[in-house]
Amino acid sequence: MAGNRDRFATFSTATRLKQLGERTAAHVYRSQSRRQVRRSRLTGRAALLVLVLCTLVVALAYPMRQYVSQRSEIAKQQKDAVSARDRLERLRDEKARWQDNAYAEQQARKHLHFVRPGEISYIMTDPGAGGAEHRRGGQAATDRPWYSNVWDGVDKADRPGD
Repeated sequence: MAGNRDRFATFSTATRLKQLGERTAAHVYRSQSRRQVRRSRLTGRAALLVLVLCTLVVALAYPMRQYVSQRSEIAKQQKDAVSARDRLERLRDEKARWQDNAYAEQQARKHLHFVRPGEISYIMTDPGAGGAEHRRGGQAATDRPWYSNVWDGVDKADRPGD
């Protein structure tokens, strides 16, 4: 310290104040640049962290979208499989019913208007149900034998105006 005093003793007060101001300014400048270095390091680290996070988000966005899409597709396929199993079970039941001769005879009588030899078939029509549903003879298409409906379809297809 004595060396500093000797140096300052040879200069005027104004010169000493100027040197003191310069040293203080240099000290403040160094401390500010250290803070800026710290800030810039922190800012650089934060920027790197943000860059890494954005890269992860972009890298994982497509696989996550595919995962969600595939999960919904799997759920749909499982639902379809359950409905297919239910339909298969219904068809198996229906096949088993058709194996019974009594059921087949009942369906032939109901839909095809079959009768046993010696039986007489009567088809009753509703006189109050007129309209477009009724065809020749006042019978609805569903109340007539199937072959009559087929023959009417052939006749209708043969006419050029319809």
